[in-house]
Amino acid sequence: MEFQFASRATQGARSYQEDSVAVRAGPGGEGAGGTEGRAAELTAALADGMGGHVGGALASQTVCRTFLAAYGDSTGTIVDRLHGAMNLANDAIASAVVENPGLNGMGCTLVGASFSTPGLAWVSVGDSPMFLIRRGEIQLLNEDHSLAPEIDKLAAAGKITKEEAENDPRRHFLRSALTGTEIDLVDHPQKPLTLETDDIVVLASDGIQTLGPAEILRVASAYAAEGPKAIVDALIRTVEAAREPYQDNTTVVAVRVVA
Repeated sequence: MEFQFASRATQGARSYQEDSVAVRAGPGGEGAGGTEGRAAELTAALADGMGGHVGGALASQTVCRTFLAAYGDSTGTIVDRLHGAMNLANDAIASAVVENPGLNGMGCTLVGASFSTPGLAWVSVGDSPMFLIRRGEIQLLNEDHSLAPEIDKLAAAGKITKEEAENDPRRHFLRSALTGTEIDLVDHPQKPLTLETDDIVVLASDGIQTLGPAEILRVASAYAAEGPKAIVDALIRTVEAAREPYQDNTTVVAVRVVA
């Protein structure tokens, strides 16, 4: 089993970029540290920063860099290594704030994923989604730590209307993030997800929500045969074509499983 990957980003309507992404190819792989490649093992980290232009960008860059280095230097089970790498990345933010108190309040989301023979394992904090596309269907794999799921529960219980839920300005407020302090919520399955040939896994920052799962599925499926680069290029083009007035930064990583 081999994993082909590609990544691409757009600033959207923002004048700055707070997203960061890094992918490390395993031994013998191609494209280590780049935006496109293939390998029998991959480790990916995607982070969406918060805290302003400087703070958000620094937080996401620090977390991605620290996470990949810590995972690569660790030993033990994949699950334990992912959790340990997340904690060290969180500690790195705390250290940065100590060195520069002006950065207090910065932080970011994190999706850290390992692709290997056992399958897909991940640790996730925040609202950056990770999707599995398999046999014409799409599934959100990780938990959403924004207020959106809680607001949707209120609508499902009849306490607010569906329209009120969809337009609630608090939907994107985070319930958990890496800020250098205690992490409130962590999505960290204890067993890797078995992957199949032709599976496509998409990691993204929340700017991708301009499209919605059905559109992500349509675009990714249309370009699946051309490979991950075609997929991420098409997804970013589709986001930009939507011309959302307040379009957030959008970063996408696509990984395709091949025999």
